Amino acid sequence: MSSGFSPAELEAMKQRAAELRAAAAGGTGSKKKEREAADCDAAIAALEGVDREVAQLLHKVVKEEAPHLDPKTWYGFPSYARDGKVVVFYQPASKFGTRYGSVGFNEDAFLDDGEFWPTSYAVTAVSDKFEAKLRGLVGKAAG
Repeated sequence: MSSGFSPAELEAMKQRAAELRAAAAGGTGSKKKEREAADCDAAIAALEGVDREVAQLLHKVVKEEAPHLDPKTWYGFPSYARDGKVVVFYQPASKFGTRYGSVGFNEDAFLDDGEFWPTSYAVTAVSDKFEAKLRGLVGKAAG
């Protein structure tokens, strides 16, 4: 019987389980944050092409616009959290073999805009226009 999950989805779930195990065993405080930041750096370094460019830019933008967010991984994605809850992340195109990667925002992002607003943005290239939009979104989302 098929689980209904693709091999990439199963791998992402395994990565998330490993992240949770590491968090439980990895202590607390600055050591935990250092390990999570190193994991985020490694996730970015493992990417190639546009995926790496986008992830590197997101990392830079978060450091400059929202330094209070902590780098970590979430399902193996480079992610940034406030008080342990992921606010923004990058889902690389290569992760699931999609046409584009996406910058996503979780429910703890301060992006609410009435009754309807986007929580994910497709990215096919890095440009000045993209960077400007990303800076605004990250700044608002981080609070």
